[in-house]
Amino acid sequence: MGLCLPCLGGAAEDVVETPDPDLKRRQLAEAAEKRQMEASSRGIKNPSSVDHQKKKKEEVERMSSSTEAPGAGGGLRVRIPM
Repeated sequence: MGLCLPCLGGAAEDVVETPDPDLKRRQLAEAAEKRQMEASSRGIKNPSSVDHQKKKKEEVERMSSSTEAPGAGGGLRVRIPM
């Protein structure tokens, strides 16, 4: 019967060191961000165009909401029979 003891030379080379927890956490966070970016742009040929369209749409909505006076319009139309 043989014994497997790490003290019998050469065993120190076989030990796998675990990375620093902070380094591991940072790597996991970077990988998660990369996956999110890839998932959000999946199926989109030109992501910059999509961003431009979103900004333009938000600006149009903001302009339309700021130009409407409160209480003006937006109510029910009344049809008066003649």
